[in-house]
Amino acid sequence: MTNTKETQMKTGYAAKRRTANIIVYVILSVMVLIWIFPIVWLVLQSFNTVDRVSSHLFPEGFTFKHYQTLFTDPNVPYGRWMINTFIIAVLSCIISTLFVLMVSYALSRLRFKSRKKLLNAGLILGMFPGFMSMAATYSIMEIFHLDQQLFALVIVYSAGAGLGYQVAKGFFDTIPRSLDEAARIDGATSNRIFWVIILPLSKPIIVYTALTTFLGPWADYIFVSYFMKDNEQAYTIALGLYTLIDKDHINNYFTTFCAGAVLIAVPITILFTVMQRYYVSGVTGGAVKG
Repeated sequence: MTNTKETQMKTGYAAKRRTANIIVYVILSVMVLIWIFPIVWLVLQSFNTVDRVSSHLFPEGFTFKHYQTLFTDPNVPYGRWMINTFIIAVLSCIISTLFVLMVSYALSRLRFKSRKKLLNAGLILGMFPGFMSMAATYSIMEIFHLDQQLFALVIVYSAGAGLGYQVAKGFFDTIPRSLDEAARIDGATSNRIFWVIILPLSKPIIVYTALTTFLGPWADYIFVSYFMKDNEQAYTIALGLYTLIDKDHINNYFTTFCAGAVLIAVPITILFTVMQRYYVSGVTGGAVKG
């Protein structure tokens, strides 16, 4: 009798769990479809034979001419936009990654006066969106004659990168301090410990930081539009593609815009796919301690 009740309870529990799993999977499937629909529509429209905005899911015909237009139409300097974006993103990535890692290591390992106050100040400042400082930042760039220059964007993207120390600091907190102490016994300085011992053990957080600092300039529109203004030769992909869908060009270049959006998403998608393992490790490692 007892065995029969236990069997019935297990069967009922398994049925409830199966039903719950089905409901969860259905909800997740619907969410995936909602999320992926705009991407599929954008890709399909990039092959559409018409140039205007289409309300149909499937294109009226398939063609590759819009991808060719990106590199052959003099009114669409897509190659130039890509080069500008790549230069800004790579330089900002390198500088920002170094800033974040060095600040995070210092806050994680060193104990000094006002350390807690600096941590709190950095956390509070990080809550304010960066575009609030655009006007002041642009005025400073004008003083140094850097307005409408690519280097100005590199400075803007990387100058305050050190405030994004939270995740990297959490990762460094998980590395045993005994490694530092052993190195100090051998006469190593803090600088040598950071470059020779800590960084080789920090590949996940390095990859995470590099990806996030690369993606920001790669996809940014607000700062570029404010700083570059009418200097079309200094446009990045985000601002350049936006000009293709303004009221004067949308009926002639909308599908070209779709092709450009698809093309620029390819390298960043491949990068995230290849580095996904390290990216996840960096996020989870940095979430252990704040």
